Amino acid sequence: MLDLGLEGRTVLVTGATGAIGRAAARAFAEQGARVALAFRYQREAAEALAAELSGPDGGRAFAVPYALDDAASPRWVVAAVEEHWGGLDVLVAAARRRGARRDPHTRFEDVPEEHWRPLVADGFVPAVRTVQWAVAGMRKRGWGRIALVAPAQAPDGAADGEFHAVARAGLHGLVRGLAGDVGGDGVLINAVCPGPTPTDRPSTPPDRPSTPPDRPPTPPDRPPATPEDIARALLFLCSAANGTITGEALTLAGCR
Repeated sequence: MLDLGLEGRTVLVTGATGAIGRAAARAFAEQGARVALAFRYQREAAEALAAELSGPDGGRAFAVPYALDDAASPRWVVAAVEEHWGGLDVLVAAARRRGARRDPHTRFEDVPEEHWRPLVADGFVPAVRTVQWAVAGMRKRGWGRIALVAPAQAPDGAADGEFHAVARAGLHGLVRGLAGDVGGDGVLINAVCPGPTPTDRPSTPPDRPSTPPDRPPTPPDRPPATPEDIARALLFLCSAANGTITGEALTLAGCR
């Protein structure tokens, strides 16, 4: 049997109450890892999942608040994990802000900067902040794995999607650009890009504006990748069994 080397490793999963985050948290816990569950809105769900994954000793999982719109939150959540368990080995960044789309009836050149700047920044700045704080401790310890759950590159000519395409490119650029910088310190970073996936996402919280989905529906003849499929990919990329794959973006589009 392939040894993933995750027994006793410490893992932070952001977006842990989403379908992909939950599946990833369970997958790592099944391998004997200790898992911190970062949540934004669903405290009860996160705490219930932590209780489920904690194990007989009650100390293998805990829930921690995490807000993508708070610049201080990434530093705080990484510090909470390091203080609780003495270090952070694996970061699975599954939380993502979709942001609003621009008015499709407005031409690209007429979109004011105060409108497009948050459309771009919301898509990748929180991930950059979280990776920055996580990677510092990984370098010191000489081992680390980081996986971003990122959207695949936008198709050419996507209507009113150019600013979101810039944000997506930013995430992919972070993975490719950082890989060479931290690889010599034993840290590998990759992205997993799901296609359309089944979701049980709750209704939009009352204090957050509703936004349209950013990916088309799955055709009936193309079964999507499941959250468990995505979790297995994350598990391998973030394990000791992966000793060479870094700077890559793995697209999981389901059956074609």
